[in-house]
Amino acid sequence: MFSRPLKAAVAVAIAGAFSLTAAPAQAAPADDADVWIALVPTYAATGKYAYEPFAPGGGYARTNTCVPNMGFHYVNAQLRDDPAVDPAKPEVLLYEGGSNASTRKLVGVEWIVPISATAAAPTLFGKTFFKDTALGVYSLHAWIYKSNPNGLFEAYNPRVTCPA
Repeated sequence: MFSRPLKAAVAVAIAGAFSLTAAPAQAAPADDADVWIALVPTYAATGKYAYEPFAPGGGYARTNTCVPNMGFHYVNAQLRDDPAVDPAKPEVLLYEGGSNASTRKLVGVEWIVPISATAAAPTLFGKTFFKDTALGVYSLHAWIYKSNPNGLFEAYNPRVTCPA
């Protein structure tokens, strides 16, 4: 028969193993460790959306248009209309996968700020947002659920594919 402390240790070990599913998509060099620490609130806020059916309930509207090397953009209109930049509140969730929404996988997040809402490009995690004049927004991507060979905060990820 197991003792209570042993049962507790086994339970903690099992819980720890399950938590690895939300681990970073790529290992960070030692000098980037601070960035990964800063991304903890982002993981905490978005990890539940790894299961795509939860995204609409969190205010993220499904889309059926896949942008090559970015994926499907699920936009939270309430967050989009707020010009504040918060690591725990990305305005967009990025998914890849099939045309069936429930089979999509979370690959990254994006923060957007309307150009009209600020005099200068915002910064987050030490990175300056990209100015997209065509869409009228500043944006910053973070490929935290699928590694990007071009970099964690690059706008495009060549490993993200759209359905044929």
